[in-house]
Parts: sequence; C-alpha cells; structure tokens
Amino acid sequence: MGLHTRVCDILGIEYPIVLAGMGGVAVPRLVAAVSNAGGLGVLGGAAASPRRLREWIAEVRSLTDRPFGVDTLLPASVRRGAQAKRGRSPMERLPEYQKFAQEFMAREGLTQPSAEALAREAGIDTRESDGPPVFSREFFEAQMEVLVEEDIPVYAAGLGNPGPWVERFRAKGTVVMAVVGAVRHARQVAESGADLIVAQGHDGGGHNSPIGAMALIPQVVDAVGDVPVLGAGGISDGRGVAAALMLGAEGVWLGTAFLATDEAGLLPFQKQAVIEGNEEGTTVSRSITGKPARLIRSKWTQAWEETDLEPLPMPFQPMVAMPVMAAAASVGRQDIAPGSAGQGMGMIQAVRPAAEVVQEIVAGAEQILREAPRLL
Repeated sequence: MGLHTRVCDILGIEYPIVLAGMGGVAVPRLVAAVSNAGGLGVLGGAAASPRRLREWIAEVRSLTDRPFGVDTLLPASVRRGAQAKRGRSPMERLPEYQKFAQEFMAREGLTQPSAEALAREAGIDTRESDGPPVFSREFFEAQMEVLVEEDIPVYAAGLGNPGPWVERFRAKGTVVMAVVGAVRHARQVAESGADLIVAQGHDGGGHNSPIGAMALIPQVVDAVGDVPVLGAGGISDGRGVAAALMLGAEGVWLGTAFLATDEAGLLPFQKQAVIEGNEEGTTVSRSITGKPARLIRSKWTQAWEETDLEPLPMPFQPMVAMPVMAAAASVGRQDIAPGSAGQGMGMIQAVRPAAEVVQEIVAGAEQILREAPRLL
C-alpha cells in the first residue's frame, strides 16, 4: 500500500500532500496540477477580489474534477480594527514611509510602475475599483462570503482563526483548515472547529512562526487531541515528508517545493532565484506585508534591516512595498523582487512540472518509510 493517512480520507485525495495556498504562486493551473497528481491543490486567494475569486474557482473546476481548496487571510489585528498606540497612527506615518520607498527606487534606477503593473503586483482587480481596500476587514469579509457561496471542497485560513465561519462552511460540506505557528493558536482553532491544522514552523516561506518545525509539529500534535495535523516548514522532498510523519503529522503542507514548477504563477526570474538559492538565502522580514514573513534576501529586505523605520501594520506596509515590487518585477530585477521561499530552497534544482514534483516526493517518502524498520 502506498503513502496514505487519515488526511487522505478527510480530503478525498490519494496522497497526504497539500499545496500551500501561496498568493501569486498557487494559481488555478498549479492548483489543478497538484490535485490531478493525487494531492490537494490550494488556491492562493489572499489578495484576490470577490470577482476574481469566483473566476479562479471556476477555472480550477474546469481543469480538474478532484478536490481542491482556497486559502485566504484572516488576520485578527485587521478584523478587530487597528489598536491605538502612542504616537502617530499608521495613516499619519504613511507618507514618510512612501518617501523612503521612493528614495530607494531612485537609488536603484526604478521608475514608478504603471497602474496596470501595480494592480498586478498587488493582486488588485481593477474591475472592482469601488470595492473595499485590499487587506481591509471589509475585503476579508467579502472574500469569505464568496467562498461560502461557492461550495468549495476545502477552505484554508493561511493566517488567523476561521472560527466565525466554521458552521456555515460545515453546512456546505466544506472541510476547514487553519495554519498556525504556536501551540496556543492550534488550541484556539481546534476549539473553533477546524477539521485540520497546519503546524508551520520558522523554516517555512511566507508568513510563519518563530518556532522551528521540528519543535512545533509534535507539540501541536500533542495539544490538539484527535484533530489531524499537517506539518510545514522546510519540507521540500520525501525525506521531509517522512520526518513530519514521524513527528506525528498525518500529512504535509508544501510551498517552496512547488515554486519552481511550470505551473507556478511566478515570473521566470523569480523561479530562477529559487533555483539559484540555498539554505542561507532567506530572511524573515516585515518589509512586504507588515507581518513577519520569510523572503528571499534582496536589496529591499536589506534596506529595511538598515533603517530605523518600524514596518507599518497590515494593510499599510503593502501600500509602501507594492509599488517597489511592481517596478522591480516589470524590469526583471531579481535582486529586488525575488519573492518568498522557505529554508528548503536549496533542494530545488530545476523548473519541472508539478505532477513530477508530487510523484518524486511521494516516491521518496515511501522509500524511506519502507526502509525505516532496518534502523531497529
């Protein structure tokens, strides 16, 4: 019998391999490719407008008849409103930060991006110019209404607690997942009714935890009782999958492994940055979203390390960073806009079809698990 756990039965998939719902990367064609290969593709809908979410869901359904998921963000700090702090508000400080970004662009020879380039980088749907601002509370709530209405097979909260929507999703037969980076958060989402929990360690790309995956996964498993856990963070091949299973996880949530695939929504120079990267090539920075995220090192992350400016909270920091990223992306500046990746980046050697990546990871995990008894 091949690689199979309880997660496969819950999600209706062949292998316990789940594509992380990475914004800008996990586009419909990649989602469908992973699902068709026997895993679960998860659409990265973080910045997608309600209209775009509907279109992407329809596109995924046109490309696969297998289960898939949609990932969005539910940051508690945004949903409950900005907390008052001493000094000027983020809105009052925004011009100063935008000036910093403009000076950076001038030093690097970048010009202001076109409205189209900026919208593309920020994931903004220009057809809904009168909609709520991206990453605002109203934006997140509008997204969730669409996802409930669309009867999606799986919903994944990439950030925050999906508790307020669990009952509505459950009434539609939607499996609910939540990504956490601490045991206390795992307990919270378990109590809220999440069907699956992703324990993502510090090693992972994008928004992650201050705790390493090796320590986080077993502690989350111990804390949430019978709720199945997916391991994440630095897992890029079959060895990592086998290790996560030995730590008590019943599947994995993989992002970096799929960055350099034919179907990933990255630009060619960004896929090249992944291939050329190594285990030392990333850093945790708040310079893009305002929240800690593991990014590929760049001149932009370095500039923020050297400044005295404290990154603004979401949604204000993206207003600072997105014009820079859009300008850099439009001219292929790998040194400024290489993207996000986990510390397993050094294991990615070439651009390949997503199905081939799934097959190799599964085969590698199965081989290691078959050989494990010889260690006793």
